[in-house]
Amino acid sequence: VQLQASGGGLVQAGGSLRLSCVASGSIFGHNIMGWSRQAPGKQRELVASITSGGSTYYADSVKNRFTISRDNAKNTEYLQMNSLKPEDTALYYCHLKQLLRSGPLDSWGQGTQVTVSS
Repeated sequence: VQLQASGGGLVQAGGSLRLSCVASGSIFGHNIMGWSRQAPGKQRELVASITSGGSTYYADSVKNRFTISRDNAKNTEYLQMNSLKPEDTALYYCHLKQLLRSGPLDSWGQGTQVTVSS
């Protein structure tokens, strides 16, 4: 499975962006799609995830500002980011974890840059 992320860019604080990630290839069974980010000099952190059944997780730092969603028919996930802050500036990666009988299979996209100016 290959993941292609898009939608990053430069936005002023308080603005919004919508990230998209399309998965090409076959996705089997129960899986979890998500977004992580990595700022310069910092560790990569999980921002949000959503299971194939629709259960979601958000990091405390983005709760009530970011919304993750997915369209299973299109193998696509989205991250709607509102009320953006300069500390949200990072390279955002989409990822997919397929829970196969043989074990978990992880796939990562190439990253899309989000820059929030103050």
